[in-house]
Amino acid sequence: MSEASGGNGRGRDRDAEGRARSARPRDGLGRPLPYGAAGVARQPEGVVRTPGETVREAQRLLDAGMPFHAHEVFEDAWKSGPDGERELWQGLAQLAVGLTHAARGNATGGARLLRRGAGRAGGYAEGGGETYGLDVPGLVAWAGELAGRVERGAAPPDAAAEAPRLTGDLG
Repeated sequence: MSEASGGNGRGRDRDAEGRARSARPRDGLGRPLPYGAAGVARQPEGVVRTPGETVREAQRLLDAGMPFHAHEVFEDAWKSGPDGERELWQGLAQLAVGLTHAARGNATGGARLLRRGAGRAGGYAEGGGETYGLDVPGLVAWAGELAGRVERGAAPPDAAAEAPRLTGDLG
């Protein structure tokens, strides 16, 4: 990344195509850290994966307590996949970012995104399309339970401990 002058007279981080993109390191929940601090590696953008690869990579990130990064994996799937699967992948991305916000202590935003994601993905629970082995009913139930807890004022969840099982298996 390079520094380019922004409209406010200060340097602004830009990617190779000139788009604004912060070069600040991020923590596992995607929060920016000071320049020079040790952060976690970012997910590369625009990676085209098979649905199975998407689910495996997102689960790995969720299990590691990095739901923000899992959201980016799901975002790649909705941008590169068939239009008919857009709601599924967008819903999963919203579930991941809902967990991110809840873990950051943003109960209102976290609950809203969890419920929105469950609504989007939930259509696939009743034969609304290919689910690639995803436990959509289980994810919808997980999202509703977590949203309810954070709305009632529970402590912010530990992202790794609260990570959902995407496929419902234990392995």
